[in-house]
Amino acid sequence: MESQVRGGTRWKRFAVVMVPSVAATAAIGVALAQGALAASFSVSGQSFKVTTDKLEGQGFSQYGALDEGYTLTGKKTVHPVAVSAFTNATINNLCQSVVTPDLPFVGDVSLVLRAGTDPKKPVEAKNLYIDVADLKADAEFKNIDIGVAAKDATKGPGMKGGGEQANPYGFAQQAESATLTGVKQTAWATTAGTFKLSGLKMSLSTDGAECY
Repeated sequence: MESQVRGGTRWKRFAVVMVPSVAATAAIGVALAQGALAASFSVSGQSFKVTTDKLEGQGFSQYGALDEGYTLTGKKTVHPVAVSAFTNATINNLCQSVVTPDLPFVGDVSLVLRAGTDPKKPVEAKNLYIDVADLKADAEFKNIDIGVAAKDATKGPGMKGGGEQANPYGFAQQAESATLTGVKQTAWATTAGTFKLSGLKMSLSTDGAECY
């Protein structure tokens, strides 16, 4: 079975519907202690933008969560997200950008990171988790299950666990594989067991440069 999706999804609304603010189960905590899952953390007061020509992932799952973190003034806050998880992924022509506003004497400063621009040397990741706030892409899934309980989404790497605010009994979806093309997304966090960035280039500027 294959499912193809075009266009964009408002992930903030999606996450609010799916997830009350509850802690993960003790079983997930045990898996985290054994190193099976990625730990969660307090996110910064800045989201970041990501584009890629193609992301090909094996072992895909997705569920809603709340990312705890800070504003740029240090106040505590939370962000509803859709956590996209991949057991293994390759990423072609990755761009990641974040803008830090209103620095003294400088103004806004853009940090832009690029990698995997050589089609023969894509970015490679294992146990990859992306906490997405907004996503636009063309997507194709193989053998997809929609409506599975988050804790039972076993085709992917599992829930992150730790201090993650996610309902293990809430809505999730999973697939044997997922291919996303023409990706434009805003995210609050990315974690991975390994993250290999081929041809990494990083630049700082005050010209407002972003990936999109």
